[in-house]
Amino acid sequence: MATHLVWLRNDLRVTDNKALHAACQDPSAEVLAVFIATPSQWAAHDMAPRQATFIYQHLLQVQQDLAALGIELVYHMCRDFTESVNWLVDFCQRQRVTTLYYNRQYEFNERQRDSRLAHALEGKTACRGFDDALLLPPRSVLTGSGEMFKVYTPFRNAFIRRLMESNVDSLPAPRPRKAAIAFERPAVFDYPLADVGDGYLAGEQEALRRLSAFCQERVQDYGTARDFPAVDGTSGLSPYLAVGALSPRQCLNRLRAECPEVLASTHSGAFTWLNELIWREFYRHLMVAYPFLCKHRPFIGWTDSVQWNRGESALRAWQAGKTGYPIVDGAMRQLNTTGWMHNRLRMICASFLVKDLLIDWRAGERYFMQQLLDGDLAANNGGWQWAASTGCDAAPYFRIFNPTLQGKRFDPQGAFIRRWLPELAEVPESAIHQPHEWAEKRGCVLNYPLPIVDHGSARVETLAAFDAAKRLHQGVNTPPLGRPYP
Repeated sequence: MATHLVWLRNDLRVTDNKALHAACQDPSAEVLAVFIATPSQWAAHDMAPRQATFIYQHLLQVQQDLAALGIELVYHMCRDFTESVNWLVDFCQRQRVTTLYYNRQYEFNERQRDSRLAHALEGKTACRGFDDALLLPPRSVLTGSGEMFKVYTPFRNAFIRRLMESNVDSLPAPRPRKAAIAFERPAVFDYPLADVGDGYLAGEQEALRRLSAFCQERVQDYGTARDFPAVDGTSGLSPYLAVGALSPRQCLNRLRAECPEVLASTHSGAFTWLNELIWREFYRHLMVAYPFLCKHRPFIGWTDSVQWNRGESALRAWQAGKTGYPIVDGAMRQLNTTGWMHNRLRMICASFLVKDLLIDWRAGERYFMQQLLDGDLAANNGGWQWAASTGCDAAPYFRIFNPTLQGKRFDPQGAFIRRWLPELAEVPESAIHQPHEWAEKRGCVLNYPLPIVDHGSARVETLAAFDAAKRLHQGVNTPPLGRPYP
C-alpha cells in the first residue's frame, strides 16, 4: 500500500491546499502529515516571537482539522534546515513513504533545503512540489524577451492577462479518509513566544470569515479608506496569508464572487485590493528571479555605496517611537505593541529611517521582521527597498516623504496619533503634527521628544549621499549583483 506524506510549512490549512489535496487523491493510500519546527533557523531569519506564537496556534488548529479527516499530524522540532532534512529522510525510510508532497517556498534557503532533500530521497521516495502560495508560479509572467519584469505596472498588466487564462479555482478540503483519530497537543516551540492579542484569532475558518466580511462590507471603499490608519479600511488578512492559513486563490475567488466586474472596474476599491495581491506576487517572482534579494543585497547595485549614518541612538529612537515626529512615533508604537502596522505607515516609517535619518534600510528591514505578525521576507524586503530607492521601482531616489505632511494628509485630525501617543492628548487638532510649536506658544513643555532631525536639512544631506554614490559608479563597468534563475 502506498504511503503519502504531506510536509506542511507555511500552508497551515486543509482547504485549498494543493499538496494535501494531491496526497489524498488515491483513496487506498495511507496519508500522514508532518510539521517540523526549526527554531535556530527562525532566529537566523529574524522571525518575530509573535509570529512564532501565531504559527503554533495555527498548528494546533490544523492538527485538529486533520484528525477529523483521519490524518495524523506528526510534529518534530529540529535545530535548522540541515537537521530537518536529515530527520525527514530518516522518517520517510522508517514510515516507508512512497511519495512526499509539499508546497514550494521561494526564499533562497528554503529552495536550497528542498533541493538537498530531493537529492537525498532520490530513488527512495518520490517528491512532488506544488506552487500553492501564489496565484501564478514564478517564471510564468515574463517580458517578451523572456526576462522578469523590473517595473511593477507592466508586470501587473501581463499578470492579469495570464491570470484570465489560468485556472485559479480553490480546492475543497479532502474528504475524511477514516474515522476521526485522537491526537496529542504538540509541545510548545523552543523559541521566544509573545502574546498575539485578541486582534487575530487562529484558524483557517477565522481567516475565511474575515475575508468574506471584508469583501462583502468594506472592499468597495478600500481605494479611499486604505491610506487612513485611524479608519478600519484594510483587510487585516496579511498575518493569515503569511502563515498560510489563507491562500491567495481564496482571496481572489471570494473577491470575484462579491465583485464580478473587478478586472474591468480598474478604478474600484475591489481592483485596488486586487492590485495589492498582485504586488505580493511581484515581490515573490522577483525573489525567485534574483536570489540575491534574499541575501541583504539591493536591487540597484550602486546604492550599496551610499554612506549611511552608523550612529545607534537615532536607530533606537526610531525603534522606540521617540523621534519627535508624531505620525512616525505612533506607527512604531503600534508595531511594538501589536506586531502590525498600517501599510501607509510602513512607507512613512521606512522613508523616515532611510531618507531623514540616513540609516541603512537593512536595519529597518530586520527590525520589522523581528516585530511583525505578518512578517514575510519578499514583501518586507520589497517594501523596504521601494522606500529606500534601492529596489525595483520606476521612481528615482529623490522621492522623499515629508513626515509632517504625510501625517497631516493621512491622519488630519490626529485620531491615530492620539491613540498611540497619550502624552499629546491635550494638543489641539490644528497642532497635533507639530506639537512643540504649539507648546512653545503656550509657554509649556510637553513630555514628548523634540524632533531628532530637521526634515529639510536631512533631505539635502540624503540627496547628496545618494548622488555621491551614483557618481562613484558612473562610467564604471560594475558586474551585475546576481544572475536570474540560477
